[in-house]
Amino acid sequence: MFKTRLISGIVLVVVLIATVGYGGHFLLGVLAALSMIGLNELYKVVKVQNSLGAAGYIGAAVWYALILTQHTEYQMPLIIFFLVAVMAVYVFSFPVFQSEQVTMVYFGFFYVAVMLSFVYQTRMLPEGNVIVWLIFLSSWGCDTCAYCVGVLFGKHKMAPKLSPKKSVEGGIGGIVGAALLGYLFAFAMNQWAGASAVPLHYAVICAVGGMISQVGDLAASAIKRNHEIKDYGKLIPGHGGVLDRFDSVIFTAPVIYYLALFLTGAI
Repeated sequence: MFKTRLISGIVLVVVLIATVGYGGHFLLGVLAALSMIGLNELYKVVKVQNSLGAAGYIGAAVWYALILTQHTEYQMPLIIFFLVAVMAVYVFSFPVFQSEQVTMVYFGFFYVAVMLSFVYQTRMLPEGNVIVWLIFLSSWGCDTCAYCVGVLFGKHKMAPKLSPKKSVEGGIGGIVGAALLGYLFAFAMNQWAGASAVPLHYAVICAVGGMISQVGDLAASAIKRNHEIKDYGKLIPGHGGVLDRFDSVIFTAPVIYYLALFLTGAI
């Protein structure tokens, strides 16, 4: 099991470096595909693989099309009309669907498609080729640091009924570790890539991102507990599905994007 997780983890990192590093339409297409897979995993959990689920896929596709064509001014109308669309499916097929299923389809549009798209939007910022890596440093870096600190010093449970192994000490260690990674990353990029990163800004961005990433991790666990499943899918051997692997990234991406706008002046 460990060998499988190690190999799949290495492959995932290589693919990530190639995809995010290349950027552009290629990255946007990969994120759109991941969003569709993530929506499929979520919709299977709430059993809406039909007309209601189709509305969710169409909404996500239109969202990415607006980003591709740079017509982001239509994103708010899309959000409104998407709600109208899912409610139309709900009322005209009543009583096929429950209100909770309709809510989950609308929620999934934001949770998966909208949030993941901020990886691309961050990549497209000035110096986005550097800033975008803070998303993964603050999410996966925080997770690794939290695990190590939790194993060594963890005594107080963070959310005992949801994730018994997570500790307050581990959570704090993850945030501090993410901040340190961001600080060192800024120095490295300034030295080797000719970036103009401010180490303190990067440390703050990663610290806040690390804090939010833990909410994303626990949120994904909460949904799985509510529906009594272990993993969302088996897309990545040893790591589950898209939502299992990118649960913290989903929450971190928009936070990093907006913090980068405010702290680095990348507007």
